Amino acid sequence: MATVAELMEANLLRVFNERDDERRAKAIAVTYAADVVFADPEGVATGRDALNAKAKGLLAQSPGFVFAPAGPVLVNHDLGHLAWELGPEGAPPVVRGIDVALVEDGVIVKLYTMLLPD
Repeated sequence: MATVAELMEANLLRVFNERDDERRAKAIAVTYAADVVFADPEGVATGRDALNAKAKGLLAQSPGFVFAPAGPVLVNHDLGHLAWELGPEGAPPVVRGIDVALVEDGVIVKLYTMLLPD
């Protein structure tokens, strides 16, 4: 069973940073509950398919950009926190944010993304 830290890293790097549809779908299947709730400033998506569509859409809007952790994963029991950056590889980030996730039974059940001000 994956740890909270492993799930937070998978969320960022194996899902939201993965441009290959098949690899992203496989990561989603083992990282999130079937009825995962994902909330960001744009709205709420429920379920793995909706989360996949959200990740795919974000990647399509930012060709050549990559997500990278902006610090360690912080864990408090079943809650994970990971700061991240998004921008062209090797260049300063264009967007910074944090992900906070609630984990139950070894998968993410709720995921919140917040954008940080410049």
